[in-house]
Amino acid sequence: MMIKVFIAGATGWVGTELSKKITQEKGLQLVGGLSRSKGGADLASILNLGNGPIPLFDNITDALDLVDFDVMIDFTKPEIAKSNVIAALKRGKRVVLGTSGLTDADFKEIAAVADEHHTAILAAGNFAITAVILQKFAEIAAKFIPHFEIIDYASGDKPDAPSGTVAELAYRLSKIQTPELAVAIDDTVGRKDARGASINGIQVHSVRLTGHILGVEAIFGEKDETLILRHDAGNGAEPYIKGILMAVNKLSTFEGLKRGLDTVMDI
Repeated sequence: MMIKVFIAGATGWVGTELSKKITQEKGLQLVGGLSRSKGGADLASILNLGNGPIPLFDNITDALDLVDFDVMIDFTKPEIAKSNVIAALKRGKRVVLGTSGLTDADFKEIAAVADEHHTAILAAGNFAITAVILQKFAEIAAKFIPHFEIIDYASGDKPDAPSGTVAELAYRLSKIQTPELAVAIDDTVGRKDARGASINGIQVHSVRLTGHILGVEAIFGEKDETLILRHDAGNGAEPYIKGILMAVNKLSTFEGLKRGLDTVMDI
């Protein structure tokens, strides 16, 4: 059965490569996209896809009224992603969400909408398989090591902090246990904010600096021993594409909200 796909953020960094890949995939058909700067244009012509037209819209309402699709993939901005997702879910569409910057409260609201309309959304801070494996290893470590913090690396122009990868990791580790602190943050001598931000009870330190692309370190410590788990991303979008396509094909297997690509993987 052909799955009709709509990409919100179709002309962005991930969306561009994803659009090209979907047009080559058996069982998937790219039928439209969202682009605030190129609404009304033809995505097939812009990206030289060779099969079209594939209409672009500047708002999700018009897209939902005019395009028949099964799955929306959202890689936009946090200030519009939530409204895109809720609008699509209310129309019974299934959603893959890769946009970072949404809060736990946002996800609670999104989950309620998905449940009410008997559809599905898979949200992940990172669709790269190596990042997914880091999260699983970190969850294992958190079961046995009560002292851990997270370092979040990204380029200097990334506006949101922490990254979606780190926000998701902190959320998941907090479900295992809250780290023990030898010195409580409130007892810190000097600048308390130098100890980072508490995200779900876990200290997170966000570095935003030219030279970084995207990375995460989960650091675990015990007396006389340290475990460091690290993932680094390069310039290309290819590591994310494989995971996104996996998510698209798994959406029909559940209802409601799932957070993390590994929730639909056999690991």
